[in-house]
Amino acid sequence: MTFFPAFIKLDNRKILLVGGGFIAGEKLEKLLDFTRDVTIVAPEISEEIEAMAKAHTLCVHRRRYTPEDLEDVFVVIVAVDDIGLQKEIYEACQSRHILCNSVDSVDYCDFIFPSYTKKGALTVAFSTSGISPSVAKYLRRAIARMIPDSIADFLEEMKSLRASLPKGKERMRLLDEKAKAYIDNLFNKKDTE
Repeated sequence: MTFFPAFIKLDNRKILLVGGGFIAGEKLEKLLDFTRDVTIVAPEISEEIEAMAKAHTLCVHRRRYTPEDLEDVFVVIVAVDDIGLQKEIYEACQSRHILCNSVDSVDYCDFIFPSYTKKGALTVAFSTSGISPSVAKYLRRAIARMIPDSIADFLEEMKSLRASLPKGKERMRLLDEKAKAYIDNLFNKKDTE
């Protein structure tokens, strides 16, 4: 099975993370690139998760998951080794139309976490549909080295320019030319180095 690539706006959307170990920490770290509305439920919380929760004022419940935890939730990430609990939470999410990701259990996932690189407003994601996360990771690292840090400033400039011009073909042409020149300059400069 392959997964449809989509970038989802998480503003004002509650995320539930079930689990408090190493993998839960990895997922939390990625979520924090895009939202702060994360609730963590786990009997035990790692020091890493504890630190992130404090730094970002996240809600933490040191206890086992209960079905009531799903109230008003948009996305659930299940980062526990208990396959029975993964299945239970996934099925509960299905009946409530809540998106669910069970770590390392594609059968209990509506979506998967891609490997991604983020520089300012640019996010580039890579996925092998769960077949080989390692391939996605190393491809991401290779591509990330090609993207300059200046892309963040350039995108802010493009955002301002776009907002200052009236919609229409002329704006589209100007923005397209500017983007093409930036990318051409970037790769032509690398070819001469």
